[in-house]
Amino acid sequence: MSELTDGEMQVEEKQTLLDQEEEPTSRKRKLGGIQSDSNEEGEDNKPVDESLTKNNEENTEEPLLKPEESTNRNDGESNNEETVEQSSIPSSPRKQGSYDYDKLKWVVVRNDGKPDSMIKLIGLKSLFAKQLPKMPRSYIARLVLDRRHTSIAILQDKPELKNTDDEIVGGICYRAFPEMRFAEIAFCAVNANHQVKGYGSKLMNLFKNHAVQEGIEYFITYADNYAIGYFKKQGFSKTISMPKGRYSGLIKEYDGGTPMECYVHPSIDYTRIPELVQAQKDFIMSRISLTAQSHIVYDPLPHNFASAFFDGASSSSSRGNHNAARALQVPGMIAAGWTLNDLRQRAETQREIKSLKSDLLQMVHRIKEQQFAWPFLEPVDTKDVPDYLDVITKPIDLATIEKRIRSDNHYRTKEMFFADIQLMADNCKTYNDDGSMYVQCAKKLEKFLNDKLK
Repeated sequence: MSELTDGEMQVEEKQTLLDQEEEPTSRKRKLGGIQSDSNEEGEDNKPVDESLTKNNEENTEEPLLKPEESTNRNDGESNNEETVEQSSIPSSPRKQGSYDYDKLKWVVVRNDGKPDSMIKLIGLKSLFAKQLPKMPRSYIARLVLDRRHTSIAILQDKPELKNTDDEIVGGICYRAFPEMRFAEIAFCAVNANHQVKGYGSKLMNLFKNHAVQEGIEYFITYADNYAIGYFKKQGFSKTISMPKGRYSGLIKEYDGGTPMECYVHPSIDYTRIPELVQAQKDFIMSRISLTAQSHIVYDPLPHNFASAFFDGASSSSSRGNHNAARALQVPGMIAAGWTLNDLRQRAETQREIKSLKSDLLQMVHRIKEQQFAWPFLEPVDTKDVPDYLDVITKPIDLATIEKRIRSDNHYRTKEMFFADIQLMADNCKTYNDDGSMYVQCAKKLEKFLNDKLK
């Protein structure tokens, strides 16, 4: 970075003071407008507001520079490439239903003082301000217009919208650290009029391809609970594999925010992910078809098929054998590899599971009838007890246990059920003080468990 003159140092000091006054106390950035697309992700079409946070401006951010001032990005590293880059992905044959990136108009823009660049940046600032209503606009403007930050935006290809705020469909603002080969995402948003159309995924895929060209290996950001779902769909993970020495001191760690990371593979064309996945599915299906017999259509069963195998079946055991024999007579069963023993064991397993489920439900009802059961009927309300989950890592209650019994085969044995009942009592004794009525109820539950149920 070039040395500053005395006059420039005074301007810098004033700007720094202004930044400190304008910067919000929490420094959290809420990301609105990010939604998953059911056509791309296989999820429900529910809007999902995402949230991000930003790096430590006190340690890393320079004051804004006027458009006519000259400086180099990333603290002295030269940058001779065009500031506004309109890009398109090379044409390639695509199957119906895959992303059509060829028709997307997108740009990479930085603050170089050029009119076209400033128009795009102001449009992005307006988009972020609209989607992030709780974020101070001056704060958004300072980051978007900072010359160390870069933005990528998807644009509408409509002449009547050119150079207007409505031209921008969505955008990502980020700061790259080329020497450390990672970038921190500051803002990411999609216009509300274009949500649930897959633009969030398209935007991130374009960003990944562009990052490879800049030599970036990792994305890192801090996300709140609203953003975690979106980032997981885009390949981000809560596990930070990048060495801490590469980003420590460059970004700020936030209480309440979840650090998330995404590795950007240099050999993957992220705009063709749907095609790659489809090609893998086609290959697997082609291998399966070599041995599968699902294409064979057998003649329909005769009308008397059901009754023909019940003659002489008096006992339940005999009836079970007849059912297995009848199933084996279905055309295609033997060819698929089923045997009489397989069918018998399957029927016995189903009967055992049904019997176990009935026994466990009866035990739950017996516990609920006891006077000491009232603390265990429903999950602990964390609004009333905010620190409960800080103490108890595996919460359990009778309502959850009953739900597990009814909805799935969670409990394979009675011992697993007894273990959850004991855990429920242990949690109560761990969180509450000795001698409290809650601990007394837990001790009575343990006694009932040992004397009546086991």
